[in-house]
Amino acid sequence: MISRDEALPGRAEPLPGIPVTHEVLGTPLHGPWPEGTQVLYVAMGCFWGAERIFWQRPGVVTTAVGYMGGFTQNPTYEETCSGRTGHTEAVLVAYDPKQTSPELLLKSFWENHDPTTLNRQGNDRGTQYRSAIYWSTAEQEKAANTTREAFQSVLNERNLGEIMTEVRSAEDAGEFFYAEDYHQQYLYKNPGGYCNHGPNGLTCPVGIARQDELPSQNSVLGSD
Repeated sequence: MISRDEALPGRAEPLPGIPVTHEVLGTPLHGPWPEGTQVLYVAMGCFWGAERIFWQRPGVVTTAVGYMGGFTQNPTYEETCSGRTGHTEAVLVAYDPKQTSPELLLKSFWENHDPTTLNRQGNDRGTQYRSAIYWSTAEQEKAANTTREAFQSVLNERNLGEIMTEVRSAEDAGEFFYAEDYHQQYLYKNPGGYCNHGPNGLTCPVGIARQDELPSQNSVLGSD
């Protein structure tokens, strides 16, 4: 991980051409959103597949992909992939807390990637692919810690290693910078595009799970 002093300087203005509307949900990508909407940020490898997981979740108002947790202002995709911005590929998840909860959203997070690999998901390697949760409310912070503990217990039962996920506040992680237009809802625009996300074969024991929150494939954690 680079230091702030080593990071690329970036630019003062946001990247041009970022859309204002979600291609799938038809909701504002940047807000404003309905009163009471809360925002959680997650990173779990390549943000294309990660975003698709969350725009399908009940209660989600909108999703967007971007760069977070680093130092460079308004970085490009190429800059982030160089490892010289400090950012991870992140997904903004805006949701209605009356229809879903941080626990259910994080259940999808834990069950659809390998949180035990540092700076890697499958063949994707680099600090930009690290696993992370950036919370913006006290309820999200509690959910991040309790679901992490619950999922670690599942991993321990199977001797599958320690969770390496970075957990910190969104304020501490810094601004979420929206990624370029072609990255937003990428797998909707490119149905056959690259995706390395899917059920890892494990269940995060949090509350009463909906059937569509459970793994549906017999895959094994870390098998890719």
